[in-house]
Amino acid sequence: MKRMEIDVAVIGAGPAGLAAALEADRMGKSVVLIERSDDLGGILQQCIHDGFGLHRFKKQLSGPQYAQYFIDELNKTDISVLLNTTVLSIEQKVIHAVNPTDGVLKIFPKAIILAMGCRERTRNQVLIYGTRPSGVMTAGAAQRLINLEGLLPGKRAVILGSGDVGLIMARRMYLEGIDVLGVYEIMPNVGGLARNVQQCLIDYNIPLHLSTTVVEVYGKETLEGVRVAKVDSSLKPIPGTEEDIECDLLVLSVGLIPENELSKNAGIQMSPVTLGPVLDESMMTSLPGIFAAGNVAIVFDLVDYVSLSAESAARGAVRYIDGNSPKEPPCDIKTGENVSSLIPMKYHIDYKGEDLYIFLRAREEKHDVRLCVTQGDNMIRQKLLPVVRPAEMIALKLSRDDLCQITGNMPITVSIINK
Repeated sequence: MKRMEIDVAVIGAGPAGLAAALEADRMGKSVVLIERSDDLGGILQQCIHDGFGLHRFKKQLSGPQYAQYFIDELNKTDISVLLNTTVLSIEQKVIHAVNPTDGVLKIFPKAIILAMGCRERTRNQVLIYGTRPSGVMTAGAAQRLINLEGLLPGKRAVILGSGDVGLIMARRMYLEGIDVLGVYEIMPNVGGLARNVQQCLIDYNIPLHLSTTVVEVYGKETLEGVRVAKVDSSLKPIPGTEEDIECDLLVLSVGLIPENELSKNAGIQMSPVTLGPVLDESMMTSLPGIFAAGNVAIVFDLVDYVSLSAESAARGAVRYIDGNSPKEPPCDIKTGENVSSLIPMKYHIDYKGEDLYIFLRAREEKHDVRLCVTQGDNMIRQKLLPVVRPAEMIALKLSRDDLCQITGNMPITVSIINK
């Protein structure tokens, strides 16, 4: 059994893991980056469309280009990289892993950063009835087949769900000659970014059907068609609105879930809202010395925010190793009016770090609103926003002056209210 002692172990080498590893290295710590795939970059390698890096690099990059910026930096460092390595468990901050070269590994880090990303919901999780033919797949699977494998998974496609990957794949399949018959969304609002609706559907005349879902698939060996129906306000199919559509491909874009099997098995406290770990301002979990970043913490819509959260986690890990973590009990950061989810969920008043970012999502679309952070009757920070949408994450920066207004352990509330 191979043993390794290291300052910081980062699990996952996608955009979060790369950013976290580089930040910890810049701060003078020894780092190992663990990745179960055979290359770096994670899901970015199959995202060949542009739109990445607008905030960080002020230009539009493809997913591989965005990843390459970090990989090029990584190649200039002494960061140890373990590819084709699967982490089996984390027990009392000891990582048990395995790979074909070293066999079983036992890694003893002073701090761990979880950066495993997220996974897609499947057909079983959205309760679609019918047979089990080939031709039903997630948007990510279709993306990989087309962009990396050079294969066309079908000729006539229906997309269920309007998440960003599904919208982008509608355009991608259209450009490859697949007849995209429509995007069907069970909710009354689109699940993806407004820019993707315009650039991927409207620009290509691809129909979007809101408050409509797939209720059944049919076909034996291969998919022959789907049945769609409109839904009521409780998301139940409305009798008499059914329509059968002949197709050989059903692409599911029905949401993402943080990949947290390792976190749960390690005994980390999880949030029932974000489905990720409960985190403090340093992105530390309920287990001291274990941090989380990127989509394993909360599902982001922009990779720029993923990198930002990862660098915060790395700085938190370094503060922990150096014995500079907060000592006072934390106060809770709670969702208020028209806020559905947020991170972090806790804040220590003796936090001695940099400015703090709160990442949040609105519950409902509203226009001309105020985003407010309050503690009791004290207004800590407010910001005017022209529009908020559930699909578009908001990143609110609290400066050190803002943070100095937080006193005691009374809960902090984040709300979106009318202007």
